[in-house]
Amino acid sequence: MKRIPGKILSALTVVLTFCFFLAVFSASKAQRHVTSCKSISISILDSADRNFISKNDVTIFMAEYGDYLGQRIDDVDLTRIEKIVEGRSAIRSCEAYVTDDGVLHVDVTQRIPVIRFQKGDAGFYADRSGFIFPLQNKFTSMVPIMDGNLPLALRGEYKGNLEDEKERMWVRQVIAMVSYMEKSKIWNDNIAQMTVSEDGNIVLIPREGKERFVFGSPTSVKEKFKRIEEYYEVIAPLQKNYTSVDVRYSKSVICK
Repeated sequence: MKRIPGKILSALTVVLTFCFFLAVFSASKAQRHVTSCKSISISILDSADRNFISKNDVTIFMAEYGDYLGQRIDDVDLTRIEKIVEGRSAIRSCEAYVTDDGVLHVDVTQRIPVIRFQKGDAGFYADRSGFIFPLQNKFTSMVPIMDGNLPLALRGEYKGNLEDEKERMWVRQVIAMVSYMEKSKIWNDNIAQMTVSEDGNIVLIPREGKERFVFGSPTSVKEKFKRIEEYYEVIAPLQKNYTSVDVRYSKSVICK
């Protein structure tokens, strides 16, 4: 019997394998053309530590899309579904896809707030990117709160990135300040309140003691907290009657 050269045999194997997968792909594509969407599977990917939204909420959001059950799975407009769901303020991203068994999958990731701004009766979160979104009815995130004379034109159900460059810069600086406090642990646990005074200075109020630390703008954060440390280490043991401690100025701690 005449042998088939090894190179030809290898080439035939590759061709046959390709034809096999092409046939499987074609059959799968044909099947998707006739398979209808039978159900929806919703996943809140990060619901362990916050629950701004529920699976039922996402189902309600999907009503804006219309009827997807019974629609051929290759006709389901996944991009539109993602756009509808991502339009909700507390949702950072959404991935929609269908599987050959007729299931529409909607995977949702929520926003992670790092600070809450309270302006009168209106409250707003900001995530680490500076995206602003209103408080949510279902869940209150335990993040630092800043209130008072905020230099932000926030109204109603505001959401999105701030349009004014000065406001964006201020929010980014505040977020950097909060991040520094989180990493230090000490300040994250001991600062009970942050407020903006009428003259625009940030004032830090500790959990214990009657001192109010005039921080000023959210800049030179490390240096200002170092001056607060020096106050507690050097000044407070000698004199405990101060109520105002100004750390705005380099190499100075002004107590009143």
